[in-house]
Amino acid sequence: MPARGIPVWALYAITVAIWGSSWYGIKEQLGLVAPTVSLAYRFGLAAAILWVFCTVTRRSLRFPASSHLWMALQALCLFCGNYILFYYAGFHVVSGLLALCFSTIPLMNVFNAAFFLKEPVDRKVILPSLVSLAGLVLVFLPEFMEKGLGSSPAVGFVLSMIATYLASLGNVLSVKLKKVAVPVVEANTWGMTYGALFCAGFALVSGATFNYDPRTAYTVSLVLLAVFASVIGFGTYLTLVQKIGAGRAAFSSVLFPLVALSISTVLEDHHWTPLAVAGVVLVLSGNLILLLRRRAPAPVPRLQKGPAQ
Repeated sequence: MPARGIPVWALYAITVAIWGSSWYGIKEQLGLVAPTVSLAYRFGLAAAILWVFCTVTRRSLRFPASSHLWMALQALCLFCGNYILFYYAGFHVVSGLLALCFSTIPLMNVFNAAFFLKEPVDRKVILPSLVSLAGLVLVFLPEFMEKGLGSSPAVGFVLSMIATYLASLGNVLSVKLKKVAVPVVEANTWGMTYGALFCAGFALVSGATFNYDPRTAYTVSLVLLAVFASVIGFGTYLTLVQKIGAGRAAFSSVLFPLVALSISTVLEDHHWTPLAVAGVVLVLSGNLILLLRRRAPAPVPRLQKGPAQ
């Protein structure tokens, strides 16, 4: 939904509240229905809502083929691949730890922006990045030591980190869509349409059954994830990305793991060790330092010979 006129602080608050609680909704989707099928339902419903909204508000959804290519690529990363991996990771770890893994996206945004957008990497981001990664290792270390690197928590960790990287690529592609003048709502409409089709395609290839879980919890979580986490949450977050950049928008990733971890502690009976608590503090502190340093204005580069970038 449109979020252009909403203040930046409000966009942050909405994003944190929605995405902080949406991780538990993902857990309610796991079980009878294959993750690829649940995601096809979720993004199909979200896309339908956005198509109706764009039609009522007379927003044009006509874009050149080159823009559709970028939207499809973004969908593959942001509305398909990363979610499939996160859903499967949810079979192995509690939802709060999924959110904590996702909180490393500021680090990935920094290096993806450097590689794909040619933004300079400040050497000062290396230390807080290492602090965050060390903290993440501490969180999972008790499980690794007890059950081994081939254990279920290890699988969940690896899947979550790959999923987070794909989400970071989606952030970079959002900046590209801004450069080719595709507004957030319209980009999300097409993106979630493509995402639903990609998820359905993966479901068909993998031989998944398009069944439905009759539990009330499944239906409620599906609707809430489609409306709030997908339509509203992505609208506010990607508006933040386009307004202030992927690095500063990722401040939200420092806060919503706190919401998700609190929910896991209460509803999923997640037990904390002192080592894991220390790890969470390191992850969030490292991300916060990283983001605060990224806010500082970059030094004016010296003139160099050769064509402008």
